[in-house]
Amino acid sequence: MHRFSVWAPRVKSISVCVNKVLHSLIQGEHGWWSVNVNDAEHGADYAFMLDDDVQPYPDPRSAWQPFGVHGSSRVLDHSCFGWTDSNWCAVPLTEAIIYELHVGTFTQEGTFAAAATKLRELKELRITHVELMPVNSFHGKWGWGYDGAALYAPQETYGGPEELKRLVDACHANGLAVLLDVVYNHFGPVGNYTGRFGPYITQNHHTPWGGAVNLEGYGSTEVRRFFCDNALMWLRDYHFDGLRLDAIQTFIDRSAIHFLEQLATEVSDLSHQLGRSLVLIAESDLNDPRVVTPRKEPSEKLECIGGYGMDAQWSDDFHHALFALLTGTRRTYYSDFGSLPQLVKALTSVYVFDGIYSGYRGRIHGRPVGNLDAHRFLGYIQNHDQVGNSPFSERLHALAGLRKAKLAAALVLTAPFVPMLFQGEEWAACSPFLYFAHHDDPELARSVSEGRRREHADDGEWDEIPDPVSEESFNRSKLIWDERTEPEHAKMLQWYQSLVQFRKTHLSELSRRIDNSQIVYDESASWVAITRGAICLCLNFGDAPVCMPAKEVRELLLASDSDIRLESDSVALPPTSFAAVST
Repeated sequence: MHRFSVWAPRVKSISVCVNKVLHSLIQGEHGWWSVNVNDAEHGADYAFMLDDDVQPYPDPRSAWQPFGVHGSSRVLDHSCFGWTDSNWCAVPLTEAIIYELHVGTFTQEGTFAAAATKLRELKELRITHVELMPVNSFHGKWGWGYDGAALYAPQETYGGPEELKRLVDACHANGLAVLLDVVYNHFGPVGNYTGRFGPYITQNHHTPWGGAVNLEGYGSTEVRRFFCDNALMWLRDYHFDGLRLDAIQTFIDRSAIHFLEQLATEVSDLSHQLGRSLVLIAESDLNDPRVVTPRKEPSEKLECIGGYGMDAQWSDDFHHALFALLTGTRRTYYSDFGSLPQLVKALTSVYVFDGIYSGYRGRIHGRPVGNLDAHRFLGYIQNHDQVGNSPFSERLHALAGLRKAKLAAALVLTAPFVPMLFQGEEWAACSPFLYFAHHDDPELARSVSEGRRREHADDGEWDEIPDPVSEESFNRSKLIWDERTEPEHAKMLQWYQSLVQFRKTHLSELSRRIDNSQIVYDESASWVAITRGAICLCLNFGDAPVCMPAKEVRELLLASDSDIRLESDSVALPPTSFAAVST
């Protein structure tokens, strides 16, 4: 027997078609309808019929969409899967090294099963957390996953629910925690039928994708329940160790209890029930420390009004400051960045814009982080957005050269933040990561192509911008793993391995407090020296060699260039190089 339940306050009657037999649902409270069907078991296909509409609709909470986002749903019994990770315990974020990947391009096959065959390489790199870009069902044969339509169902072309569970189970068997990128700020333009059932979207507020998710208006209690239950499902039924929340700045919620606070509370409760740590990581450009401020002080017995309670957030200011300095890029939001003092501020204060004027935004932006620890923030030089949203989606080494890419990697992996790498970064992969999205509708496909070209009209000829709806864009973005053995790629991989080893050996015990790093720099000579405990990190961003003053230097621990030398009172660095020394 299976109980079919659906929230549909907008309809007058509803039935479910199971194995070609119709069953009427009974109306309950607050817009919920339900019915028990005795012969519906794991694997049974079903769809809802609403009022007099002859079109069958998939379940908004469908856990399995074997026929794509327009097809019937399928009953999924999560208890059927045999997990082997009962003793699993994830490494805490304070010790994490995160690796972001897109299942469809991580391997040539583009499946959960194929991704599982590459876990040994990630383990050898000493990655601790794998972060999957969205795997919820989306329309089309390929896409980034951020245009999800069936948010509870894993993408069938990747392998569906069981293969996703096998991947997570395999990650845990290899000592890798798994994070999932989820999108709760909009639905995709094709295959989303939630509006036929209820007010999931409101036109009172708008986002870059249209109307905003209804988090505060009529019916919002059940809309919030839809997204909170989705989060709990991934963590409980698929054993994910945490979630990354996409673009939370587009949440519009003036409720007394913000949606993020509600979600953090419920995930914390689930963590206690399961007896394992669960984390929430936000993507936010608000520069608002309340996002990662705890909901209450641990010593307080009574709940107090605090922050939203996210465990960490992506730190775009650090990325922008480093990227603009290395590449000279000044387009769009990079127009606010580009100086060495800004990079130093990002390292010491997290937010470059912490209550100061932003020319790009045309207003004062952000506020100081206060005494928050560095592990509340992720540091990176490449991710899916920063690579894929550029005009030609080149990786850093293609834009700035291998020496600058090595220098950037050194700073990311020695900074106090939680480091995050993007797939293939560790060997300077030749594959770009283009924006790609498949659409059957010719008009929608044309709109997506022209929109992408208009977005980057100032960056090249119209016809030069890669077409996002072309299968070529998808295929070009796939990693070529055989590159790793080629000389230049192998050298870069060895450099990343050395940096990760150095971080774990020499920096893991140092305080994660941001203000415990002492930094001196020379803007005119383009060098920075960062002292963390007994370690001094020396970085030359300039095109000329420098001799950085240093006292009591004992040993050269790691160097990006064989020409780096220790002098009696200085460290001699060739152009664009890095050295770590003990003092």
